[in-house]
Amino acid sequence: MIYAFQIVNGLGLGMLYCILALGLSVIFGLLRFVNFAHGEMFALSAYLAFVVERLGGDFWIAIVLVPLMVLAFGWALEKSLIRFTYDRSHTVQILVTFGIALVIREALIWVFGPQPHNVSTPPSLAGFISVAGFTFPVYRAFVIGLGIMITLTFWYVLERTRVGAIIRAGSERPEMLMLLGRSTSTVFSGAFCTGIALAGFAGVMFAPLRGVDPNIGAEALGIAFIAVTIGGLGSYSGVVVASLILGVIQSVMSTAWPEGASLMLYIAMAAVILIRPRGLFGKAV
Repeated sequence: MIYAFQIVNGLGLGMLYCILALGLSVIFGLLRFVNFAHGEMFALSAYLAFVVERLGGDFWIAIVLVPLMVLAFGWALEKSLIRFTYDRSHTVQILVTFGIALVIREALIWVFGPQPHNVSTPPSLAGFISVAGFTFPVYRAFVIGLGIMITLTFWYVLERTRVGAIIRAGSERPEMLMLLGRSTSTVFSGAFCTGIALAGFAGVMFAPLRGVDPNIGAEALGIAFIAVTIGGLGSYSGVVVASLILGVIQSVMSTAWPEGASLMLYIAMAAVILIRPRGLFGKAV
């Protein structure tokens, strides 16, 4: 029974990883931009949810307000700094975004201190539900449900709308954007901000589960990169499947072998790379 609980729990964790990794994937897929600050955007969102709670607000305000705040921050960052690195090498992009990540992390430590802080579960989502003798926290069930909604909405926009068609055209052949009469700058900025907003949603949803501390950004970034690598670069379905697998592995291993829970994620990535270098759903280049 305990492992069945951990598998369901892992699906909730996997949905969080999925939302975070989709944001990273859309930024890399369209812009070919390596964003090492993505994890700290996730951490910043979790801390902002903490601030909203301390100011007397509740989770529902945070889940609406914080992604918008982080999106605005990401937009300002893209316009003032990131856009000037699109045509530069990946080394430059990594150095710039790694520097941004360090600034955000040190700012969080300076403002909130190095110690962790708890974020309360929303009262309306507290307690447990029982189905067929199986008891599960309401908030974790909510995370799974909201994660599915966000993932399906993202899929619909990407695959069934004109906006998604423009993004997909840009990710395959950027010059297509000019042929379609679209501003490359506007599309790139929109894709970057969309990825940041997804990190914002994931951060707010994560905060009541684990609380906040200065290390959650680095951990989240590592897992997002693993999910994108296992799923295959640019593969939407690959990121979804890989994230759920990682969530289940980490959750089950936290019971079976707590010290090796994170290690198993890297072993899983190494195994997939050895067997299928392009990832589970990656396309041949």
